[in-house]
Amino acid sequence: MNQIKVIEAKSFKDRFFGLMGKNNIDYCLLFNHCNSIHTFFMKEAIDVVMTDDNDKIIYIKKNLKRNRIILPKRGATKTYEFPNNYIKKQKKGDILKLK
Repeated sequence: MNQIKVIEAKSFKDRFFGLMGKNNIDYCLLFNHCNSIHTFFMKEAIDVVMTDDNDKIIYIKKNLKRNRIILPKRGATKTYEFPNNYIKKQKKGDILKLK
């Protein structure tokens, strides 16, 4: 996996707005303590990876289009939103390594 800058959404504002309205996304947004998302008001499709506390992949959705919802996934505690087509070979059960 190519290196990518990971930005953690910590504040209420950052978590609320996330990638809404963004174009040409070139970083990953991390949401801790998060097991569901939506893509309302987004301009681009994204790749989504949800992991447990040990970064074991629980769920992957590539090319998630605008105006979609991912309902809560059991065991997921972190959600990573990547630029579209960033996730290539990773699969459920793998350990997510971003370094």
